[in-house]
Amino acid sequence: MITTARERFCGPRRKLVLAFGVGITHSRISYCILDPGVVPEIRGVTRFPAHQNIPGAAKITTIIYYDRDGKVKAVGAEAMREGVYEQVEDEEWVKAEWFILHLQSKIVPAAGNQVINDIPRLPPGKTVVDVFADFLAYLYKCTATYIKDTHANGTALWDSVEGQIDFVLSHSNRWEGTQQNEILKAAVQAGLVLDTATGHARLSFVTEGEASLHYAVQNGLPGAATKAYAGEGAIEISSYKSVYTDTFEKISVPQCYFNGSTFVNIHAQDFLSNFLEGSRYLDDP
Repeated sequence: MITTARERFCGPRRKLVLAFGVGITHSRISYCILDPGVVPEIRGVTRFPAHQNIPGAAKITTIIYYDRDGKVKAVGAEAMREGVYEQVEDEEWVKAEWFILHLQSKIVPAAGNQVINDIPRLPPGKTVVDVFADFLAYLYKCTATYIKDTHANGTALWDSVEGQIDFVLSHSNRWEGTQQNEILKAAVQAGLVLDTATGHARLSFVTEGEASLHYAVQNGLPGAATKAYAGEGAIEISSYKSVYTDTFEKISVPQCYFNGSTFVNIHAQDFLSNFLEGSRYLDDP
């Protein structure tokens, strides 16, 4: 087993690190307040609008509703609350979901993936950067509210770190410069970082495989390991081995298969619809 104890933060002043995991169907937020001389503690945001009565709600749905003028009307759990569907119909809202797949709508054949034809269209007049930026801005707002409400002297705490925030954004294995550049544009548009060299330096990227490795190291990892994450949107596979103390290297090319449980359901529905076509069972619930 390999475990790594966190060291005390040796920076000159307090700062905040925010990590946003924007997934195909669900998203999460983690954060760490770094105080000089204190061992860092990673925490998660577990309270979101429309989720107040759900204790420990660590994730929200990756959905945005826009009105006919392109203004954000509901995000995350707000987009799933009771009565929202009637409002969507009455006011003709447009839904954006699975939008991160528009960063790479055609998957590289060499990665063992197929072309995804079932990605919902983006709302009229919106690019993937626009939608991503709106969602990042929402996550940032949720984080600010959570820290202010749950920490002692939360407002003063937030004010002390607001100008000292570093961001970490996770993304699928095998996504590289093209996708990272689009995510960076979204972060700038969302107001997370400035569009300068200094601003860009405050944003870091981590693949799902690398994030899983860091988590595993903190919880006891064998000398070599294959990490497989089977989620609703994608299946991520990465393999690493330990070469030195606290040092790992990849022993295979990380893979990402957009065949998570959501797509399994879609393919199963398509299969059954074709198989039962013309029969009296086709329209059975």
